[in-house]
Amino acid sequence: MEKPDDEASPGATGCEWGGRDTTPVQNIHTPDDMAALGAPGANLQSVMFNQPQQQQSMQQAAQQQIQQQFGHLQEVQKGKTKQLCVVTPLPAANPDTLTRPAPQSPDLAEEVLGEHLDKKEEAEVLIGENKSEEVQQPLSKANETKPETDGSSGGNRETTKGPAEVLGERIVNKEEAERPDPEISAPSFSNPEKGLKEMTHQGEQGEQKVEQLSQAIDESKPEEGSSRENIETTQGPFLRELLSKTGLEDHYENKLTLSSVLEINADTTSDEPLTTMQSLPGAFLKKLMMANVNARSVKCLTTDQEVSYCCVDNLDTDTDSINVINPLDLITALFLCSDGFLQQEMVQKMSMCQFAVPLLLPNCDTKQSTLMLWALRDIVRKFRPSSQIATKAFVEERIVVSDIPMVSFVRLGESSLSKSQILNKLLSNPQQYHDTFVHHDMECGDASRQISDGLVEISWYFPCGNRNIDMFTKPVSMANLRGDIRSFETQFSFLCQTSVAVYIFSDDLEANFFKVLKSKKTKAELFLVVNCQGKTFRVDTLKKMISNCSINEKNVILKKKQNDAEFVKTLQSSVGDIIKRSPNRLTIENMVDVAHQMGIWVDEDCDECQSARKMADEITRNIKDTNEFKDQQLQLQGQIWKELSQLEKERCRLRKAGDQNIEHYKSSLKKKEKELREKQYTFDMSDAMASFILGLSSSGAERSYFLKWMRINLDNLSRQNLSGLREQYKDLCQHSPEKKDDIKDLDKQLSDCSLGLEHFLRELGQLYEAACSLPESSLQRKQMEHLPGLCAQMLLDGFPVELVDGDASNIPLKWISAVLTQLHTLVDSNSKIRVVTVLGVQSTGKSTLLNTMFGVQFAVSSGRCTRGAFMLLIKVNKELKEELKCDFIMVIDTEGLKSPELAQLDDSHEHDNELATLVIGLSDVTIINIAMENNTEMKDILQIVVHAFIRMKEVGKKPVCHFVHQNVSDMSAHDNNMRDRKKLLEQLDEMTQAAARMEKKENITKFTDVMEYDPDTSSCYIPGLWHGTPPMAPVNAGYSEAVYSFKKTLMKDFRKCQRNDDLTHFLKWTQSLWEAVKFEKFIFSFRNSLVADAYSRLCSEYNGWEWAFQKNMYSWMVSAETKISNIGMTDQNPQTSIRDVLNELMIEASKKMTLGENEIQENLVKYFEKKDGHVNLVEKYKEDFVSSAKTLRRETENTVRNKLQGAVEIKEGMTELDNIKSSQASTMEKKVLDLLQKCRKKESVLSDKELRKEFENMWKKTLSDIHFKGLPRRNVAQDAFQMLRGNLSTRGSHVNSMVVGNNLVDCGKKEFAVESGGLLEKVGGLVKHRDFNHYRKKLQELCDDIITQCQLFITQKVENKTDYHDTYVKELLNKIDETLQQHKNVNVSEVCEVSLKLHICGRAARAFQKIHNDFIEVNDPRKCLETSKSKYLTEFKDLFNNRDLCQKKAEDFTKLCLQPAVQDYVTKMIGPDVVDEVKRGKGSKDYSTRVAFQFSILKQLLTNGKYDKYEKYIKNYERFVKDWLFDQIVQQLSDESSLEKLEKKHLSEMVKMITDTISNIRETTGLTNVNDVKTFIQNICSALKEKLVLKDALDSILILNTANTKQFADYLTELVGEMEKSLAVEYNKGGDIKKRLSSLPFKPQDEMFTSLFGCGEQCPFCAVPCEAGGKKHSKHHASIHRPQGICGYRVSYSQKLVIEICSSLVVSDKVFNNAETGGTYHPYKDYKTQYPDWIITGDPSMEAADYWKYVMATFNERIAEDTNALPADIPEDWKALTSDDAMRSLKKSFNME
Repeated sequence: MEKPDDEASPGATGCEWGGRDTTPVQNIHTPDDMAALGAPGANLQSVMFNQPQQQQSMQQAAQQQIQQQFGHLQEVQKGKTKQLCVVTPLPAANPDTLTRPAPQSPDLAEEVLGEHLDKKEEAEVLIGENKSEEVQQPLSKANETKPETDGSSGGNRETTKGPAEVLGERIVNKEEAERPDPEISAPSFSNPEKGLKEMTHQGEQGEQKVEQLSQAIDESKPEEGSSRENIETTQGPFLRELLSKTGLEDHYENKLTLSSVLEINADTTSDEPLTTMQSLPGAFLKKLMMANVNARSVKCLTTDQEVSYCCVDNLDTDTDSINVINPLDLITALFLCSDGFLQQEMVQKMSMCQFAVPLLLPNCDTKQSTLMLWALRDIVRKFRPSSQIATKAFVEERIVVSDIPMVSFVRLGESSLSKSQILNKLLSNPQQYHDTFVHHDMECGDASRQISDGLVEISWYFPCGNRNIDMFTKPVSMANLRGDIRSFETQFSFLCQTSVAVYIFSDDLEANFFKVLKSKKTKAELFLVVNCQGKTFRVDTLKKMISNCSINEKNVILKKKQNDAEFVKTLQSSVGDIIKRSPNRLTIENMVDVAHQMGIWVDEDCDECQSARKMADEITRNIKDTNEFKDQQLQLQGQIWKELSQLEKERCRLRKAGDQNIEHYKSSLKKKEKELREKQYTFDMSDAMASFILGLSSSGAERSYFLKWMRINLDNLSRQNLSGLREQYKDLCQHSPEKKDDIKDLDKQLSDCSLGLEHFLRELGQLYEAACSLPESSLQRKQMEHLPGLCAQMLLDGFPVELVDGDASNIPLKWISAVLTQLHTLVDSNSKIRVVTVLGVQSTGKSTLLNTMFGVQFAVSSGRCTRGAFMLLIKVNKELKEELKCDFIMVIDTEGLKSPELAQLDDSHEHDNELATLVIGLSDVTIINIAMENNTEMKDILQIVVHAFIRMKEVGKKPVCHFVHQNVSDMSAHDNNMRDRKKLLEQLDEMTQAAARMEKKENITKFTDVMEYDPDTSSCYIPGLWHGTPPMAPVNAGYSEAVYSFKKTLMKDFRKCQRNDDLTHFLKWTQSLWEAVKFEKFIFSFRNSLVADAYSRLCSEYNGWEWAFQKNMYSWMVSAETKISNIGMTDQNPQTSIRDVLNELMIEASKKMTLGENEIQENLVKYFEKKDGHVNLVEKYKEDFVSSAKTLRRETENTVRNKLQGAVEIKEGMTELDNIKSSQASTMEKKVLDLLQKCRKKESVLSDKELRKEFENMWKKTLSDIHFKGLPRRNVAQDAFQMLRGNLSTRGSHVNSMVVGNNLVDCGKKEFAVESGGLLEKVGGLVKHRDFNHYRKKLQELCDDIITQCQLFITQKVENKTDYHDTYVKELLNKIDETLQQHKNVNVSEVCEVSLKLHICGRAARAFQKIHNDFIEVNDPRKCLETSKSKYLTEFKDLFNNRDLCQKKAEDFTKLCLQPAVQDYVTKMIGPDVVDEVKRGKGSKDYSTRVAFQFSILKQLLTNGKYDKYEKYIKNYERFVKDWLFDQIVQQLSDESSLEKLEKKHLSEMVKMITDTISNIRETTGLTNVNDVKTFIQNICSALKEKLVLKDALDSILILNTANTKQFADYLTELVGEMEKSLAVEYNKGGDIKKRLSSLPFKPQDEMFTSLFGCGEQCPFCAVPCEAGGKKHSKHHASIHRPQGICGYRVSYSQKLVIEICSSLVVSDKVFNNAETGGTYHPYKDYKTQYPDWIITGDPSMEAADYWKYVMATFNERIAEDTNALPADIPEDWKALTSDDAMRSLKKSFNME
C-alpha cells in the first residue's frame, strides 16, 4: 500500500486544501504511553497527519484506507511490523543576522495539537469497525477554522483550530462537516478547562488503545525519503490556488523583478481602495518599497464594508475568510514569486521597518525550504555593544557575516502562550513596543495560514549603548519557526544545529516527541517554556517529563501567576545568560553547510550568483589597503585625473596666468593635458579592471549579481578600513593631539579610503577618455568603444551611475556623453525623460528621501556620505507615458552642500555653487532638503540655491522647486509653520537681492521674480525617519506617508511640465551647463548648443515673418507709386488734389503696416506658446524681437513716406511740363483739324505736295502764335547746401560755421582724405596700437565706403534721366547718417563728418545739376513740339485721304505705351522674387540666419584658402560681405537661369492682365461707340492704372485718333501677343546678371545684405561682426572671436602682432585701455562697464577658436607685412593645426555639426 503523504514529509509546510487550515489530532498520554512511543521504531513525526482532499469522490478511498490502517494497527500491536526513525545529527551553527519582525498568525504546525480526542472516542474508533461514517462526521466538523485568543492567561494561544485529521486522511465534505456528532465532542474552546478535563478523564480509561493508535499513526507517516511525486500531488494545487487568488500565478515561473516593481504606473500614487485579492501583492510591495510599517496590514476593503453583527444563527459561518489572507502567506507568496534582487530589496525594506524576515522559506508545492542567504546579504546594521559604551564607538556590520548568537523559538503541540507576541515583547523596550513578528491579534493575523507554515523568520536585537533602554547588552538574533516542530522536523533540526539555544513552547508535557529529544543530538541548549496556568498543567507530570527526557531543570521556564511583563523579564534574563556564556556561534553565511547536509536549498547556489561571486571575489580578495589598491589598479583616476580636472577649470578661468601671454599660457595648459593623457594611456589596463570589464560584459542576471557582489565586497572592505582608521584617529586626537601632521594624514586617509563601484566605473570612464585622445584608427581606441554601452546597460538595469565625479569635482564629458548616447540607442530613440534632483546639507537624509520615494538604491551610510552626483533611471509604465509625457524618470542624488570634508578647502563654496547650478539646471523638479534646526546653515544653502535659480532664469530654464523640511513631527506643522514659511520667503527674497547684485541682475528683487513659488504648496513637512531610538526603531509611518504625499505632488508637477526632452537633449544640456559652470560667470549665451539651436530657429522664423511684411509693403508701395504717377491720366481735371491722394495713401499704408506688425507680434506669441524647439531657452530674447518688429514698422513707415512724398514731388514737378505739353498738343490738334476741314472743302483734290505746303504754312503760323514757356532752371548746389545745413542744424554753431564757409560747387573735386589732426587726442595712451595710422586707415576705409555707396546712388539717379528732386539729396544725407550710426565703434569726429558730407554733396550737386540741365533741355516745349511735326503731318495726310489708322494706332499704343510700361513693371517686381528664389533655392540654409550666413562666409574663405580674400573680409567687412553676397546671388541665378524664368513669369502675368482687360472693356461697353478709340484707350489705362504707368507717350497716341474701335481692339490683342514673344526673346538673351540686378529699383543684394548683415556692430576688441537676430536686439554677440593681431593690433614694446583672443581675455586678469577708458587701464573681466551691449563668453573648449588660430598661424607673416608690424610668436599647438581642424572648430562653434 502506498503511504499517504502528510506534513511529516521533509520540508512539508502544513498547507491546507480548499482554503481550510489543518489541525492534527493531539493525543494526551500517560508517561507509560510516552515511553512506549519513545521506543525504537517510534517516528519523530508520529503526530502528523495528512491534509484533507476536497473532492467528494475521494471519500470512499479515504474510508477504505482507514479500514486498511486498522488492519495495519493490529499487525503493529502484534509486533509484526516496526517502523524505524533515523535522526541524523546536524552540524551546529551560530546565527548572526539582522532582520525585522515577521508576521505571526495561526500556524498549521502550531495548530497540530489544536484538537483533542478523548480516549473514549478513540476506543470507539478502534472497536467500531462499522462506524466509519460516524467517525468522519465529527472530525470533519473540526475542519472549520476557529480563531483563538492570544494572551498569557488562560487561552492566550498563537494557534488556530484547524481541521482534525485521523489516520492520515481528512474528510472535507461540507455537509458532513457541519453535521454534529452526538457521540464525540470536540474540546470546548469557550471553556478550555472543561474540554481539557474531559479529555484527560477519557484518556485515563483507554491507555492501551491509545498506544496502539499512536503506533498506527507512526506507521502511516511517509519516511524521510518519501516520493516527491506524492508530495506534489497532494500539496501542489494549494499553492497554485493561493497564487491564483492573489494574481501571482504567472510570476511563479516568470519571477517579479525589482525594476517592474519600481516602475511608475497608475497605482504608484493611486489611493483607490483595494477591492480584489489580486491588488494585495501590489499594494503590499508599494508600501514596503516606501518602507511603510503598515505594509503588512493591506487587505481587501470588501471585508470591512459592512459591520458584521454576530448572532446565534451565524456563529458557525465565516463570510470574510474567503477575502482575507494572512500577512505571512502574502509575504511567503511574494518571496516565492520574486527574483533574488527583489527579494533582497524586500528584505532591506522589511529590515528598516523592523519586520521579521525569512530565514528559511518554505514551498508547500515542492516541500522544499530555502535558506535566504542572498536575500539577507545586503542588510547592514549599526549598534553599540556594552563594551563600547565608554568610548561611544559603534559597530557597523553586514548581518550575514556578523558573529551574532541565534536563539530560536519553536512550538511543540499546543501552547497557550502566543510565541510571537512574547517574542515581540522580548525584542521591544516596554515604551517602544513593535510588532516584529506577525501574531494572531494583528490585522488579518487571525486568518488561517495556508502556505507559510514551516517558515522560519529571523529578527535581531541590537543595543544602542544606553543601559536604561537596552533589553540586551549584546546583539542577538531570534528565529521563529511557524508551525509545530513535529510537522517541520527539518527546520527544527536546522535550528537545533545553528542556534545557541532553542526555546520550546508547549503545554503538551506528555508528548512523545520530548522523549525523542533525549536521544537527539543538538548543538543548541534546549529550554522548555510552560504555562503553569494552563488547565492541563500538573507538577508531577512536569517532573516526570524532566526526569525522563533529561531536560535540565534550570532550563524549564514556567509562566506562573504573573503578567506578561514579568514573564518576559524572566525570559529576557534567560536569553541574556545564554548569549553571554555560549561560545557556539554560527554566522548566517556559515549556516550553508548545515543547510546542505539537511537538503535545504540555499538561494545563493544558483550558477549565475556563484559565477558572479567568483568573478567579484577574484577582484576584491587580495585588497588589503584600499588606497594602495587604487594607486596600483585604478591608476588613471588618481592624481592624473584630478590634475586633468584642475587643468580643465584653469583653462576656463585662467587664474594662475599671471603676467604670461594668455594664449601661450592656454597652449601650455593644453600641452600639459596632452602629456597627462599620454601618461594615462601608457598604463596597461590593470588585472582588476580587466576582470571588472569581463564581469560587466556578462549577460542578464549574472551581470547584476556581479555588480551586487562587487558592491557588497567593496562596502565590507571600506567599512573595515574606516573602522580601523577611526580608532587610530580617535586615539591620536585623545592621547597625542600634538601630532598634527599624523592627524592630518589620518584625516586624509579617512577621506580617501572609500572604495566603491563608482571608482571602477570612474576608471572605465578614464580608460575611454584616454583612448579618445588616440587617433580614430588606433586599435586601443577601438577596444574601448564598447565600454559606454556596458555602463548604459547598467543604468537600464537600475544601478546608479556617477554623473559628477565626487573626488575630482568634474564631469568626464566624453565618457558621460558616450554613455548617454548609448543609452539613447538602447531605449527607444525618441524616449523622453523627466529629471528630479535633490539638494541639501550633508547628512540630512537626501538619499533616504529618494530611496523611500522611488524605492531605489542610492547608497546610504556605506562608509561615508554621497560624493558628487549619481543618476538613476526609473521606467514609466506605458499607460502613464502620455500623461506624464515621459518614458523614464531620471533621479539625481547629490552630495551634501556645506560638507565638512570640503569645508577646509578654499574652493568649497565654489564647489557647492557648481553642483547646485548643474543639478538645478538639469532638473525639471528640484527638491531642496532643509533641516530647520540650523538657521545659519539654511541661509548658506538658500544663497547657493538662489544663485543657481537666477542663472537658470537667465537661460530660460524654470525648474519646479520644492522645499522639504525634515524632522517636523507635529501634525499641525503646516499651520504652525505659516510664520516660518513667511520668514523663509523673506529670507529667500533677501538672498535673491544679494545674489542678483552679485550676478549683476539688479532688476530681480524678490524670489518670485526668479521662479513660481507658493509658500503653501511649495513647502512640504516630513516627520523624522525613525519611530523611537535606533537601532531598534522602525521607520516612522508618518515619514513614509508624508513622502508618499510628496510623491503625488511630484507626479502632478510632471503632468504640468511643458518641456519633454529626450536623452540627446539632456546630454547637450549637460555638456553646455558644465562648460558654463566651469567658467564661473555662468553666462550661457550661445555657447550652449541647445540655446544656439533654439535662437537660430527663432531668428529663422522671424526673418521669414519680417521678409513677408517687407515684401507685402514693397508690393503695395509699387502700386501706390504707380497710382500717383497715373494721376490725371484719365481725368484731366481731377476732383481731388495730388496731396489728398498722398494723405489717403499714407492712411492706407499705416493700416496695412499695423496689420503686418500685429501679425508678426501674434506669430511671436504663438511661437512662444508652442513650447517646442526649446523656446523657453530663448524667452528672454522675445522682447528683442518684439522691439525689432516695432522698429521694422517704424523704418518701413519712414521709407514709405519718403518714397510716396518723393513720387508726389516728382509728379508735381512734371505736372507743369505735362500741362504745357497738353496745351500745345491741344492747340496743334485743333489747327490740324481746322486745316483738314479747310482742305476738304476745296473743289480740287490736293496732292501730297500741296497738302505739305498747306501744313507748313499752318505750322509756322501756329508756332508764332504759341507762347513757349519752359521749366525754370534751378541752382541744385544752392538747394543741396540748404538741405545740408538743415541736416546739421542740431549740431550747434561750431558745426554750422564749418559748413557756412564752403561752396558746394567746389567741394568733392579732390579725393577725400581723413585728416590726422585730433586723432592722437582720441587714441592716446593705447597699449596695443602704437601705429596711429591704423586708426586713420580704419576711418578712411569707412569714409571711402560711404562715398562709394553714395556714388552708386548718384549714378543710378543720373541713369534714370529724370529731373532732379530735393528728395535725392535728402536720401543721400540719410544714407550717410545711417552708415555712421552703424559704425559707432569708429570714432568719427564732427570735422570729419562735415567734411565727408560736403564732399559727397558737392559731387552730388554737380551730377544732379547736369541731369537737371539735361532734363530742361530735353523737355523744352518748343523742341518737344518740333519733334512731333512729322507725326502731325503724316496723320494729317492719312486723315485727308481717309486711310485706316487702326493698325497704326494699335502699334503705336503697344510700342510706345504698353511695352515700356510692362518692362518697367517686370523690372519693379522681379527684385523680391529674386530674394525668394535665393532664400528657397539651393544653399538657402546659408541665408536663413545671420549665424548661418557668417558660417557660410567663413567656410568658403577657408575652402579658398587665399589671404587676399581674408584681408578684404577683415579690413572692410561690409564691402566684402556685399560683394560676396552679390556674387553668391549671381552664381545661383546663373546656374538655373532663374532670372530669365522670373522675368518671363511676370511678363506672362501682365500680358494676361492686359488681354483680359481689353476683352472685358469690349464686353462691358458693348462697342456702342465704335469710333471712340480715345475713350477705349483711356478705359484700358484706367483699368491698369495700379499696375502700369502709361502716361508718357499717351497724348501723342490719342491725338487725331479716329480709328475704328473694334478693329483697334483686334489689332491691339494681336500686337500684345507679339510683344510678349519679342520681350521673352529679349529676356532669354540674358546678359550681364550683375548689371541687370544693379539696374533693378528693388535690389535683392541690398535687401539681403541689410537682413543678413544685421546691426553692423563689431566686437570692440577683435572686430568680429555681431550675429544677433532682429533689427533691435539689446545685446550683441558672436559665435567665435579671433586673435587681435588679425586686425593689426601689436604689442607696444615689441611691435609684434598680438595673439590674445578676447574670449580668453575676458576670463583672465588682464587689462586693456583705449579711447573708451580714457587711457586708463581696465580689467577685461569687467569689459561690460565699457561695452555693456556686448556679450563675450569664454571659450568653452581649447578648440573653440581653432579656426582663427589656424588663419593667424598660416598668414602670420602676411598680416605683419600689411600692418607694418612684426610677426607674432605663434604657440606650437597653433602651428600644428590643419584646415580640417579649423573646419571642425568652425562647425562646432556655429553649432553646424
